Amino acid sequence: MSPGKTFNMKLAQECAQAFSAAFGVGCLVTDAQGRAYYEQGYGCASCQLCHAAGRRPEECVQSQLYSMTESTRFGGKYIYFCPMGLTCFVSPILENEEATAKLTVGPFLMVDRQDYIACDLEGQMGLCGQPLQNVTALLDNIPYVPAEKVTGMSNLLFMAVGFLNNVSAANRMLESQGSTEIQGQITAYIQQVKTDSAAPPYPLETERAMLRAVRQTNKEEAQRQLNELLGYLFFSSGGDLARIKTQIYELLVLISRAAIDAGANSESILTANHQYLLAMNRIQDFDALCLWFTKTMGSLMDSVFDWAGARHANVIHQTVQYLNTHYSEKITMEQMAQRVYLSPSYFSRVFKEEMGESFTAYLTRIRIERSKGLLKQKSIRLTDIAQLVGFEDQSYFTKVFKKQEGIPPLRYRESHAGQEKGRRRGREKP
Repeated sequence: MSPGKTFNMKLAQECAQAFSAAFGVGCLVTDAQGRAYYEQGYGCASCQLCHAAGRRPEECVQSQLYSMTESTRFGGKYIYFCPMGLTCFVSPILENEEATAKLTVGPFLMVDRQDYIACDLEGQMGLCGQPLQNVTALLDNIPYVPAEKVTGMSNLLFMAVGFLNNVSAANRMLESQGSTEIQGQITAYIQQVKTDSAAPPYPLETERAMLRAVRQTNKEEAQRQLNELLGYLFFSSGGDLARIKTQIYELLVLISRAAIDAGANSESILTANHQYLLAMNRIQDFDALCLWFTKTMGSLMDSVFDWAGARHANVIHQTVQYLNTHYSEKITMEQMAQRVYLSPSYFSRVFKEEMGESFTAYLTRIRIERSKGLLKQKSIRLTDIAQLVGFEDQSYFTKVFKKQEGIPPLRYRESHAGQEKGRRRGREKP
């Protein structure tokens, strides 16, 4: 298979070689279907973890294809986690402004090896015995990269691939919502408004939809809703630039808060807002103001992507480790979110997306599993067991246990005691 005419394979190979040598990670060049062109180091093509764990190789390919789609959607870079919980990031290689190939870095660990084995392999995937040994043996090939370096490395890959794309294509991707398109959408909205007999009220629903899209990191939808708002502001202001600036700054504050809710770094966002105000005051043209505001919102969205991708793994691992050692204490989702420096709503969404169940369900499951071990010891009272695993009273513990296990805790104890007697009799027979 040969790449398209404008795709320089030699440069792509040199880029992969340089990146792998600089950071000690694997680099893979693939086509749009995930088929490998070239690999440097221990990359996704060489990785055998899925096979060793008994997982279908199609899961890994699907993960790669999804990441390529998202990297194009998110402006040329995307950090993701493979089916084995390892970290990768990707940038698309463009041909005639379409992503026809990609350069993927990884897989690598962002957490301690033993934590990965305990939390991901044993805890989440339930690996044990020979499959666990097989996967563990392969971990010698997987490098460790601190979470704080991942975003910077992803940015460097994007810049390197930007060179492959002759830079201009990368710029077109970043500014796909450029001045002409923006002005066209705003003008169309204004023409629609002018046909109405009465001046329309402020489109509050449009504002809400835009903020919702920001929180969901849906950049395209957020941009579309923003263009409608800009059209309304221009139409209703009568060309008063000072009034437009005031309203735009109010929008900027709302968008900033939505970006923080979506995972952006609050200190960086609030500091940037002051700089935005200074920059906006220097603008004396409406067209320039629209384009500036659009780019500013784009940078806010990028901050969501940059921070969210690299932080998810550490947030989940910190949470899992904490719950596994503090399950006996009173723990609320709000307290846990505060520990990992996220808003409760964002923490709840991230946890459920990564773990496949809610924070409360996960904590309850840990407590019930710990209680099953204590129930096997007849000397410990049921009341004490409930307190030891974090339930405030015995009746609630009994209710939750029965709902999850199908039988009350005392019957579970009796059942286990009967099984133990049977095993002892079996051992005593000649």
